[in-house]
Amino acid sequence: MNSSQEKSAIQKKKKKMSSLLHSLLAALFCAAFLQGSLYAQAQLTPDFYSQSCPNVTNIISDILVDAFTSDIRIGASLIRLHFHDCFVNGCDGSLLLDNSATIVSEKEALPNNNSVRGFDVVDRMKAALESVCPRVVSCADILTIASERSVFLSGGPEWEIPLGRRDSLLSGGLNISLPAFFDPLDELKRKFVLVGLNNNTDLVALSGAHTFGRAQCFTFIDRLYNFNGTGESDPTLDATFARTLRRLCPIPTDGNTTVFTILTDLDQNTPDAFDNRYFTNLQSNRGLLQSDQELFSTPGADTIEIVNNFASNQTAFFESFVVSMIRMGNLRPLTGNEGEIRLNCRVVNAPPPATITRSSSNEVNFVSSI
Repeated sequence: MNSSQEKSAIQKKKKKMSSLLHSLLAALFCAAFLQGSLYAQAQLTPDFYSQSCPNVTNIISDILVDAFTSDIRIGASLIRLHFHDCFVNGCDGSLLLDNSATIVSEKEALPNNNSVRGFDVVDRMKAALESVCPRVVSCADILTIASERSVFLSGGPEWEIPLGRRDSLLSGGLNISLPAFFDPLDELKRKFVLVGLNNNTDLVALSGAHTFGRAQCFTFIDRLYNFNGTGESDPTLDATFARTLRRLCPIPTDGNTTVFTILTDLDQNTPDAFDNRYFTNLQSNRGLLQSDQELFSTPGADTIEIVNNFASNQTAFFESFVVSMIRMGNLRPLTGNEGEIRLNCRVVNAPPPATITRSSSNEVNFVSSI
């Protein structure tokens, strides 16, 4: 082998070794990422507060029962808070933060502004827990427990909730990953996959939370008068139901836009019960939101079979809903020493005050109190 051939062979060997090294580093990075993700989820456990705050679920449940007496919508509102929190940078309580000098609140983002509610009830839950178990239960876990209790108290299933989330120090930012009421099925699927959920069973089961609660006219008025610019109503909307909704939500002719905030039931049959009527509504083209009806009315969609199954078998819906809620609750949680346990769900904790000490040489040292 001459010298030029030897150089060529050496260069090929170096290139091959470099390629192998890059592949190894990439594999190690992926493994570390997955290990960290799995480790975070592994730290969530149903008995997380068994010693530090054993009555956490009862405390939250008692406040929720009291809230139901004056606001039957509160259960649906709290589960929506949990959903919107988890879909933006994970289940970290960031949605609960108010605006401040350093925080741009998610509450004022387009999908949430003048829409999400229930923050006062979360405040009551947090205050009650702080009086019994100070600095123990996170706001993110309060939302998770309150969602499960809301479902159960409304006639739905109950389940063991993995706990141990901590609260973020920052707002989640833009809410571009949140499904919108006007999204077609392919966009709904894309957004579910984007956050780490599947685009069939998780999508249909979690959408089933619209079996209770209310929606404002602006979320479906386009389906009544000018769907997709046709000047007609949505053809997948039952004609009788459309006439009822048009009486409820007339087109404002005097500039009075308050009509857009008029509320109506997501499920016209059992509006405050957690059951499977949502799915029978879809079969009858009586899904209120376009994003709901898309699950059944999109030709050839794999979600149709799931809707039919849940419509005929409430137990199957409940079982799938529990699995999907746990999966959603495991989206990118902060655990261990990440984040903090907020004292007030609306604001991040103030930094610990600094204390002044003097060394033997009379130098002044500043030490943060823990």
